Amino acid sequence: MPRTGRPRAFNRDEAVAAAMVLFWEHGFESTSLAQLRAAMGNISAASFYAAFDSKESLFREAVDKYISTYGQVSESFRDTSLTSKAAMEQGLRQSARVQTDRSHPLGCLLVLSAVNCSPEQHHIQEILAKERERVHGWLNDCIERAVANGELPDSTDVPMLVTLFETFLRGISLQARDGVPYETIDAAITQLMNVWDTISAKRHRDD
Repeated sequence: MPRTGRPRAFNRDEAVAAAMVLFWEHGFESTSLAQLRAAMGNISAASFYAAFDSKESLFREAVDKYISTYGQVSESFRDTSLTSKAAMEQGLRQSARVQTDRSHPLGCLLVLSAVNCSPEQHHIQEILAKERERVHGWLNDCIERAVANGELPDSTDVPMLVTLFETFLRGISLQARDGVPYETIDAAITQLMNVWDTISAKRHRDD
């Protein structure tokens, strides 16, 4: 008897994209297998497991999909063709634009999809924490580059400044979910960048 396989019409990339949206909207644990199968064209459980092995494996693919698409805005933080200030500002504004775009779930999948997990699913939080740590590194490198090239003074408290900008970046998710419009967040970014200017001005006073 031939083994049951995936339906002929099955498109893996489209299936992962559909799962990404569900995980983004509802989180890992709250997204049921039935919802995932329905979003993939009402595939059978056998077809689901044949394609993805497990819900967790599918989630990992969905996270990778998010990073390679919507998450690309974070690449601005590591753009060395810009000044460090411009890279930071562009990354924040682009992130805010994506997270408040109502053509898809609001906020950031890497922040929201596993805010709370049962102890059995703690490793899901670790997957997302690892991805957030990568962006943390880019923010840190951006600010360290600003100190190295003279945009910011040598006395700059780099860990404090990284925490300030990263806290704002992560907080955009909850603001977006609460319906705060892009224009309001964008105006807040303008005020936040004044902190950078204030620290930069200290370099000139010290010269």
